[in-house]
Amino acid sequence: MPDTSRRPADLVRGLYRQADHLIHEVAKFGAVGLVALVVDVGLFNLLRFAGGEGPMYDKPLTAKVISVTVAATVAYFGNRYWTFRHRGRTSFHREYLLFIVLNAVGLGISVGCLWFSHYVLNLRGPIADNISANVIGLGLGTLFRFWSYRRWVFPEDTDAADEEAISTVA
Repeated sequence: MPDTSRRPADLVRGLYRQADHLIHEVAKFGAVGLVALVVDVGLFNLLRFAGGEGPMYDKPLTAKVISVTVAATVAYFGNRYWTFRHRGRTSFHREYLLFIVLNAVGLGISVGCLWFSHYVLNLRGPIADNISANVIGLGLGTLFRFWSYRRWVFPEDTDAADEEAISTVA
């Protein structure tokens, strides 16, 4: 009679070997995202509150635009040269433009979750707003960004990505 107690462990090991590459990409993507988050939050607070009233104390939206732009640039280079370094390369301008557009879509997902929770479900407290925007919205936006970066920004087959981009525009 075969020993069935080892089969689940063997199955898990086999699945891990198959998904090993994806697991490493996800971990690197998460690490780059955390660095970008620290840059975003840190720079925003530095611009707004450094020394009490920072250089952009009265301009919170401008401070946020600057901090998000710098953080997105950090994320682009981290993902390009570490997370997805093994993937094909296209032109810097194409990659960066797609990266920014897809980040905007990810932001829209987060803001959309907040809007739905706040205005449709009428959940208006600070906990509800943070859960909808920074847990659900950020989580869904991050999943979208990971998938879309792999597909369009840092594709495995750059020729296919260029053809798909051209056919989408045409």
